[in-house]
Amino acid sequence: MTFSLTVSDAVLDEDGLDPATVLAGEPRMFSKVLHEDGTVQRGIWEITPGTVTDVEADEIFTVLTGRATITVEDGPTLEVGPGDVGVFTEGARTTWTVHETLRKVYQITL
Repeated sequence: MTFSLTVSDAVLDEDGLDPATVLAGEPRMFSKVLHEDGTVQRGIWEITPGTVTDVEADEIFTVLTGRATITVEDGPTLEVGPGDVGVFTEGARTTWTVHETLRKVYQITL
């Protein structure tokens, strides 16, 4: 499948956040899978302000809008904003403190 879209205008579906992962605020999470073939998943992901924990997949992403501080357990603290690229190793335990609604495009290796 070949296509293009304006990421900032893309309508995303709301995903439920496990309340046990929310440390502060009332964040909401949204996403849209653009492609998945059993080896990779590509999509758009968004989260509103708050603090949440996660266990990451093998992922590369680019932040389009918003800002967040991502603390990796036993690793670095990342300050990300528009234009920043991030890479996660599968299994990394993270804490996301989202300062401004963050939208990213991503590719996850399955």
